[in-house]
Amino acid sequence: MSNAFKGLRLYNTLTRTKQDFVPFEREYVRMYVCGPTVYDFAHIGNARPVIVFDVLFRLLRHVYGADHVTYVRNITDVDDKINARALRDFGAEIAAGTLSLNEAIRRVTEKTADQFHKDVQALGCLEPTHEPRATEFVSPRSDGRADMITLIRRLIANGHAYVAGGEVLFDTASMPDYGELSKRPLDEQQAGARVAVDAHKKNPGDFVLWKLSADDEPGWPSPWGRGRPGWHIECSAMSAAYLGEVFDIHGGGLDLIFPHHENEIAQSRCAHGTQTMAQVWMHNGFLQVEGQKMSKSLGNFFTINELLETESFGGRKWPGEVLRLAMLMTHYREPIDFSLRKLEEAENILRKWKRIADAAAREAPLPAGFVAALADDLATPAAFQFLSELASADAAAELKAALLFMGFSFAEAAVAEPIVLKAIETRLAFIRGKNWAEADRIRDELLAQGIQLKDGKDAATGERITTWEVKR
Repeated sequence: MSNAFKGLRLYNTLTRTKQDFVPFEREYVRMYVCGPTVYDFAHIGNARPVIVFDVLFRLLRHVYGADHVTYVRNITDVDDKINARALRDFGAEIAAGTLSLNEAIRRVTEKTADQFHKDVQALGCLEPTHEPRATEFVSPRSDGRADMITLIRRLIANGHAYVAGGEVLFDTASMPDYGELSKRPLDEQQAGARVAVDAHKKNPGDFVLWKLSADDEPGWPSPWGRGRPGWHIECSAMSAAYLGEVFDIHGGGLDLIFPHHENEIAQSRCAHGTQTMAQVWMHNGFLQVEGQKMSKSLGNFFTINELLETESFGGRKWPGEVLRLAMLMTHYREPIDFSLRKLEEAENILRKWKRIADAAAREAPLPAGFVAALADDLATPAAFQFLSELASADAAAELKAALLFMGFSFAEAAVAEPIVLKAIETRLAFIRGKNWAEADRIRDELLAQGIQLKDGKDAATGERITTWEVKR
């Protein structure tokens, strides 16, 4: 039984329309977003989908309840770019035999993954529910969750994949409606990323599911020889592992529509025998810097860390919340020009809003007009226009509630224990009254201020209790 429509409308790339969102499962939402490939520090373009889908995650939690939303964002830690980076950074140690390639790869991925987590935390993003790493889902697992080798074997058995030239390839011609997401006919398809057009392919668009590894490359044992997975099969396995064969929302950047998301759909549907993989596909627009495509050759390539920690852009460091607001001032589906003027505008707006919101002396529910704007396909420009109207009306409490909801924090000189205890008491009252939205809002507001709540039960009475600790 599907849940009733709750006012949320999302643009679906698959249908090219904005439509009412109704989850597959009553009162429960499952979302997957493609995460970073951890061979280098994340650049500012990588920050956009992280911020956009963090806002969607917050909105879904508000509408359905925090415990009724599962958000999976993966980490790709097996990739030829990672291998190349390991050889570049640790080639001498590997050649001398003092460091193995696998250890060098681990050092690269751990360093870049740790930096990614620090960066997105500085941008005000919540942690996803699950953050699987690709290397954990290559071989069959003891817990029975989906894995890549099992999916590939199933595709071969179902007649959708074949072994040729030392590779396992997906047979695009075996899927009549291949190309439905990108709307590109099969005879116009080009080879996918990481795949060259080789003579052993049945069709030019056939893409790699498994490829053999040389002795100096990382690899896993498989029925087709020691090798490693192709890019696309990774997300098919990890999404199925945590969200099932079909789920509600799949997100990522516009550049992933083809070939990555198209090929995810093909693999997942053909492996599971389903008519869909995700019912809604959402994609954020491209990012330019000062009106130009971001590239190292133009000198306008910036990592998130550089913007946060160095004077690389505009001769100064930029707070994470300013970067966050600057990203959200443009609707997520539109292209964004990341410029010094936009950052300065965002900083001035945020300073004004916080000056007014700091005066709030009471709790306030989220303004209905603000929520309605976000519920219309994450219309953040309209939501921020509503906040500007609140600021003009000196509606401090409502403004503060909305800013906290959007991930903007209000640092306190010290934690005022009576205020925290009062907030916990209010939240417990909301829980007893089954007002999950308000209970979740209070928890998120406290978390934004560095206060983490932990729910449990009194061992003696079985009564629900809440403890708290400061996270700095």
